[in-house]
Amino acid sequence: MNLKSLLARPFATYIYNKIRKSMSSAVEDQELILKSLLKSGKGTVFGKDHHLDQVDGYAAFRQAVPIRDYEQFKPYINQIKEGKQNVLWKGKPLYLAKTSGTTSGVKYIPISKESIPNHINTARNALLCYMAETGNTAFAQGKMIFLSGSPELERIADIPTGRLSGIVNHHVPRYLRTNQLPSYETNCIEDWETKLDKIVEETIKQDMTLISGIPPWMQMYFDRLIEKSGKRVGELFPHFHVMVQGGVNFEPYKSKLYNSIGREVDTIELFPASEGFFAFQDSQEAEGLLLNTNSGIFFEFIPAGEIFSDNPTRLSLKDVKVGENYALIINSNAGLWGYNIGDTVKFVSTNPYRLVVSGRIKHFISAFGEHVIGEEVENALLQASQEMGVEVTEFTVAPMIQQGAGKSYHEWFVEFENEPSDMRAFIEKIEHNLRNKNVYYDDLISGNILQTLQLRRVRKNGFIDYMRSVGKLGGQNKVPRLSNDRQLADALQHFLV
Repeated sequence: MNLKSLLARPFATYIYNKIRKSMSSAVEDQELILKSLLKSGKGTVFGKDHHLDQVDGYAAFRQAVPIRDYEQFKPYINQIKEGKQNVLWKGKPLYLAKTSGTTSGVKYIPISKESIPNHINTARNALLCYMAETGNTAFAQGKMIFLSGSPELERIADIPTGRLSGIVNHHVPRYLRTNQLPSYETNCIEDWETKLDKIVEETIKQDMTLISGIPPWMQMYFDRLIEKSGKRVGELFPHFHVMVQGGVNFEPYKSKLYNSIGREVDTIELFPASEGFFAFQDSQEAEGLLLNTNSGIFFEFIPAGEIFSDNPTRLSLKDVKVGENYALIINSNAGLWGYNIGDTVKFVSTNPYRLVVSGRIKHFISAFGEHVIGEEVENALLQASQEMGVEVTEFTVAPMIQQGAGKSYHEWFVEFENEPSDMRAFIEKIEHNLRNKNVYYDDLISGNILQTLQLRRVRKNGFIDYMRSVGKLGGQNKVPRLSNDRQLADALQHFLV
């Protein structure tokens, strides 16, 4: 055991115990955060516009601050980009995180001096909780991949601006720098495939112990390693035992990733975004991710079915229920107020507050009133795949609305690693599982309004080729599981078997 592993043990135990203690004060911590946000925000342009100096609690806050998405927030962001200070938060942002949003084009999200610890410390805390619970600190001795966007930053109104992962790269602790891969120069490469080849070149002969990224990226990385070495990843990296992932549901990717490794490894799931680091997996035993209730963010929750209502129900943490699907709303010490991040979550526990990410607000199908969400299609496909020994590389679902003869249906586009021996039985299992998950969809099928789903086979690497064709290959870009229109479905017609 080297010095890093030795020193990690007491620090991990200290942080782990601190987090365990805070679980019992989550509601009180949230109330204190709201008070602190109001105190700091009342003197800002936003605070004066919304009379935050007159707000004395959550009920008054709901009346004063409406729910907004990025497009509705843009006028304030534009003031910051013009060089104005004290717009959303005191002073000017420490950084602007630039992100290509799935619904709003390019977004610029403020990060303040007060909010940067939320982004930096949460991933650290997830690793320390893992160390404390499992006793595994050995991975600290080897090389670790913390893939980021380019750490090179531009300036807008003299504010350093770039990808969040590139910003965070500047804050990696010095004691981890010697373990970190890829190199700074490689992280600066913009073209994804050039970057990936360089990452493979830099890591293939290293003692990799921890690999982090979104699952589709890790699978591409593993495929390149196997292609170049002729070995499975676990053989290539015998001390690789920890995989850190987030951004999409891990379950649909897990089987193929483990097969590429040649064995199972421990996984740690994270729930980060440019707007904040919301939750993390604090236990290998418990279900769900621990909500970050004491890290500068005051959370609100809206029943997902009401998110587009004029006057939706807004709940604070103390009023959430297990099993309900909520749109996640944040108020942060970076100056985001009543901000709809676009994700939906579902609590699996309220003691402590643990949740799972159930989907995206705008990633759903309700062309016929079925209200199908990402969690439902992922579970339906996963169950069918497990029952029939099938591995799926990637998939998406869209509605097909028939204008003439014939009934409409859901069209599934699936890229298989290995196909089912009986495709009809596989489709029937997916259909059965989805009908069990969603009563509205079941009613439409049984009422003869919709016909059974139809499945289109996407050729090998078809989704990668599609993402390349639209300039969204690699990085944090993800294929949406669901679309309520035909834009993606029509584009995929060129990538079918």
